[in-house]
Amino acid sequence: MNKITFLKKLDAIAGPLLARLLPASLPHNQPPLVVQRVLFIRPGGIGDAALLIPTIKALTVSYPQVIIEVLAEKRNGAVFDMCPQIAKVFYYDNWRDWHKFLVRRYDIIVDTEQWHYLSAIIARLLRAPVRCGFATNERQNLFTHTANYSHDSYEVDSFYSLLAAVGLDVSQSAGGVFLDISTVVEDRSRALLPYVDATPYVVLFPGASIKERRWSGSAFHTVAERCNGLGYGVVVVGGGKDIQIGEQIVATLQGVNLAGKTTLAETAVILKGAKLLISGDSGVLHLAAGVDCPTVALFGPGIINKWAPRGENHKVVSLDLPCAPCTKFGTTPECTEGGRCIKEISVDMVWDVVKTLPMK
Repeated sequence: MNKITFLKKLDAIAGPLLARLLPASLPHNQPPLVVQRVLFIRPGGIGDAALLIPTIKALTVSYPQVIIEVLAEKRNGAVFDMCPQIAKVFYYDNWRDWHKFLVRRYDIIVDTEQWHYLSAIIARLLRAPVRCGFATNERQNLFTHTANYSHDSYEVDSFYSLLAAVGLDVSQSAGGVFLDISTVVEDRSRALLPYVDATPYVVLFPGASIKERRWSGSAFHTVAERCNGLGYGVVVVGGGKDIQIGEQIVATLQGVNLAGKTTLAETAVILKGAKLLISGDSGVLHLAAGVDCPTVALFGPGIINKWAPRGENHKVVSLDLPCAPCTKFGTTPECTEGGRCIKEISVDMVWDVVKTLPMK
């Protein structure tokens, strides 16, 4: 059993009990007049981490002297390397970090987890007069301030609402570029794409955390073929699990399969130079939004209002079936429809949307 699986099992078993046992009556303290140090807690995947960064940046604009630290997981921590406003990142699935963050004192702790308990329990145990989180279950008892959580609100706006709940005045601007990439990483990433300077390219990401969000490799291959027909090269990105489907997509085409070969920051650089990303509902989709890369997103079980990037250069393809969306708080129930909501999206549907974008 890996650490993430262990933590999830521990959360499900012990979380509700600890939320009831820990003191529930916390004083509704006013935020300090001088906010010096703030901790954001962000477990989970890449997408949530990327969408938290606009809130962190907004806070540092309004409070330029504030020291921002983040408590994350190893699987999403690399996202925060693309936010220079963050002074330190701790990992709660790295036991060596626990003695470091448990002894620290903060003015405000902002727990951005939407449902699970462990992060709220950690926030309760740390030293801070103000602790804020979403009021989605018994976890609300562990905070001094809470914000409501709606599945109909864009996730960036939900994160902003946490700051508003503790009375912090921030400039709410999530548009445009919000990920920063070092020039060293940019130079290293360009070496992965020897034809980039000569050929404009489209990025395809066929991966997904669950099978219900995966479009077929053959469909991606056909889209890639059409991109080649318009003079665009194709770059496939993804993790080690996407290597095989990446080879299927670029086979016989002008393209390169970089699945399993790039870091998260290198993937962001590749997206930054792309004309377009075509992807399912994924963390890579939010990386693209963070570097201002136009996107076409295929949505099946996910909630479009909650997770689709905003802006005229971001388009969604969805069948709008009566059974979709079905994913809530990151959990997708077992599908009784054979995954129709993603499988039955046709290549023509996707291509019709692709043609509406300017392909910068």
